[in-house]
Amino acid sequence: MDVRKKYAIIVAGGSGSRMGSDIPKQFISIGGKPLLRHTIEKFLSLSFPVGIIVVVNQEWKQWWKDYCRDYDFLERYAIPSGGITRFHSVQNALQYLPDDSVVAVHDGVRPFVSADFLEKMFAAGEEMGNAIPAVAPVETVREVSGPDSYILKRDDIRLIQTPQVFRSEVIKAAYKLPYDPKFTDDASVAEAAGYRINLVEGLRYNVKITTPEDLEIARLWLD
Repeated sequence: MDVRKKYAIIVAGGSGSRMGSDIPKQFISIGGKPLLRHTIEKFLSLSFPVGIIVVVNQEWKQWWKDYCRDYDFLERYAIPSGGITRFHSVQNALQYLPDDSVVAVHDGVRPFVSADFLEKMFAAGEEMGNAIPAVAPVETVREVSGPDSYILKRDDIRLIQTPQVFRSEVIKAAYKLPYDPKFTDDASVAEAAGYRINLVEGLRYNVKITTPEDLEIARLWLD
């Protein structure tokens, strides 16, 4: 069987409103580099080539292009515009994804993912059609319903991460669905399209930088 070409859709179209910063969090510099660059470099470090598709908010496209030019980074890559939601951002990016490929859709602000883990995810996604990283919660989990809350069985809960890896025909078919607010990640879209979701063991330290507190952790790890 032919080995499929590998691609990464790096979703970096957010405005960073939750960070309370003048600059979107994916462009905040840590260790002399934007967070987004730290993330992309993980994909560039793999033992096989990966085509890079970076989804950037239209208002920040020129900033990112200027950065790549000034710092001689990412000579060749696609840069679709971010959409109204994450769903629409990925939908825009899929226009650049060739058929008969495998794609990892990853948050631009998850810079701690390892090269070994990425290679494992690509292999699993290619073999099974999709591969979704997940970790079991270590805290007690409760469901809130109005003023009340209820304990949930922790062993039955998984926290979902990225990269979520798909054969191109799977994710392209899934994203032909009309948008639904319940689509919070790519797995939820694929599931709604009728695909069985394959969970694989994630990385505990593969955290998403979302809040100022997360940013302080990132500075400790990356500075």
